[in-house]
Amino acid sequence: MVLVNTETVPGRQILEVKGLVQGNTVRAKHVGRDIMAGLKNIVGGELKGYTELLTESRREATARMMAQAQELGANAIVNVRFATSSISAGAAELYAYGTAVVLSE
Repeated sequence: MVLVNTETVPGRQILEVKGLVQGNTVRAKHVGRDIMAGLKNIVGGELKGYTELLTESRREATARMMAQAQELGANAIVNVRFATSSISAGAAELYAYGTAVVLSE
């Protein structure tokens, strides 16, 4: 499965547009990560616990989006985008979306 955040794939032609595909996940903060993040806010630096949480969320949302594209018979997703939103205090959604297409070989 080819994933790009552009409208086209260089050297390949879009033969068919299958439609919008999406994947999402909602994750809650972990108490242990929250404590460490609070300490890091005092001294500064990367909040590695949250970085890992977002990385896991992106992977899961992307995998769900790709599975939906495969069900439609696509071999690529163009215009891939990510969005986040707050669901409640301590929980956030990561949303991946794009256009499923069939590319020439």
